[in-house]
Amino acid sequence: MTTAESSNRAARDLAARPTDGRPDSAAHYGPSYPLVIFDFDGTLADSFPWLAAVLNQVAARWRFRPVAAGEEEHLRGMRAREIMAELRVPGWKAPLVAADLRRRMGAEIQHIQRFDGVDRVLARLHGVGVALGLATSNSAGNVRRVLGAGNLCLIRYLETGAAIHGKAARLKRLLRRAGMSASQALYIGDEIRDIEAARAAGIAAGCVTWGYNRPEVLRAARPDLVLERVDEIAAHLAG
Repeated sequence: MTTAESSNRAARDLAARPTDGRPDSAAHYGPSYPLVIFDFDGTLADSFPWLAAVLNQVAARWRFRPVAAGEEEHLRGMRAREIMAELRVPGWKAPLVAADLRRRMGAEIQHIQRFDGVDRVLARLHGVGVALGLATSNSAGNVRRVLGAGNLCLIRYLETGAAIHGKAARLKRLLRRAGMSASQALYIGDEIRDIEAARAAGIAAGCVTWGYNRPEVLRAARPDLVLERVDEIAAHLAG
């Protein structure tokens, strides 16, 4: 077998490996996706501590069950719909509660910071030619103020204000705007609903373990890629 034939065979074997988020999967070695779409809260922005601090104030205003002391970890193992049921938030109130949280965050945005390393990751992916997108239920104003102008200029496609369960539609619209097929895109989030939205849009699902849902819960949903540190994003996707 010639050297060229050996190299080609190795490449085919590598491409055939399963992509289930394990360190030895093809996702660890494979080429970057032409389009990488990020969630915002819990993925790029460290907003969970703020949310935990204000949620019971919002519960008092909208009259749903407050979160008991020490209950946060239990809720981190649930889907968004399960959390609303657990806290007895009726469906018609959910958009009002989400809008109230966005307004409160805007008024207290100084308490929300980017995760350390986000700037480097976005710059690295952009530098190797990956098109960047962002799809979030948060507001455009909050995204802009947390990410800053330097990072925003790297993000080509921005979809904000999605309904709590409307991310799949936003992802599909972002794909159309980018002129790319679903097979060319990866969506990275921190919740089970992000994995579900990616699948509903037909795109690959990546998840980070530093956000809202607990790592073992995310892994049980079998995403295509699991990331345990911010710098792993570029290591996996920048080539």
